[in-house]
Amino acid sequence: MSAARFASRIHTDSPQGCRVALLGLPDDLGVRMNGGRPGAALGPPSFRHALSRYGVHDPLGTEFPLVFDAGDVVPSADPKLTSEANLARTHARVHEAASALHALGLFPIAIGGGHDLTLPFVQAAIEAERKRVPSTPPAPPTPFGGIYFDAHLDVRAAAGSGMPFRRLIEDHGVGPISITGLQPLVNSREHVRWFAEHGGLFDGATIDAAGNPVKPANPGPLTAGFLSLDLDVFDQSIAPGVSAMNPSGAMPRDITPRLLRAAASPWVRCFDIMELCPTHDEQGRTARLAAHMFLVFLTGFASGPQAGKVEERRQSKSKAAPQASQSTLDEAVAALLRADPFPK
Repeated sequence: MSAARFASRIHTDSPQGCRVALLGLPDDLGVRMNGGRPGAALGPPSFRHALSRYGVHDPLGTEFPLVFDAGDVVPSADPKLTSEANLARTHARVHEAASALHALGLFPIAIGGGHDLTLPFVQAAIEAERKRVPSTPPAPPTPFGGIYFDAHLDVRAAAGSGMPFRRLIEDHGVGPISITGLQPLVNSREHVRWFAEHGGLFDGATIDAAGNPVKPANPGPLTAGFLSLDLDVFDQSIAPGVSAMNPSGAMPRDITPRLLRAAASPWVRCFDIMELCPTHDEQGRTARLAAHMFLVFLTGFASGPQAGKVEERRQSKSKAAPQASQSTLDEAVAALLRADPFPK
């Protein structure tokens, strides 16, 4: 691997000095339980391969945080257990691994894998946040919300990849939750109504009884939450390697400015990229897109308050102040990366 590649700087032996941890979730049992295309269990190695061939470690205008690769969670595949029992055991392992990363002070980023794995991954972030900012009864638990990019609401009652956000709302009191990229033609009326009735937002808006979007009077800012990217939010022309292809999906330029803004915010506590299915990924296009969106997230994260040690490393590189022309150029490039090509 070229020393210029971003992946060449990923730590694999120790998290010392790192701010971000990469965690592979190689399981697609939930996808298969819901009738999706199998193959997302191979998502993490496909992502790492794509990242090894894409992206530089020192792009103009960005100082990436150091990343520790924590490896993969081993999914449960006990033939003596039911699918539901194996799924529950895998979820417990994901929760344990993610909790350990939070305990080390690392910001976790997961690569999957079925979207059901977002449930235990986010659960670990919720518990870490509520330990950090405890509430005293009878006060309610520390609020925790989130944003996800997805063609599907994933609020099914049945176990599988289509249920994580229902469980987060019902079992863990998560909210508000906002979805971007929803495809109405593949989401039942029942699920849309359930989501709206439980405080769900559609690209930051709610809907009225007729299904018309209405901006909430005062949704309030998030103080802590998750960020999740299901690759099936993208159009199948650029992302064929997903568990459920999207014939009318988003383009990267639609998602990039939103992801950058969310990644730079002070409230985000974890991020995942899910449903990468290399079995159906012609020429590795979707894996390459996943690698790109991972670096987009890190670009936003590096500019936000949670990057932490990034500014200290930047200052320690040189005792001399950067030339004004170079600083101006860096700022201009960073502004260009964050510009919204579709302002509202």
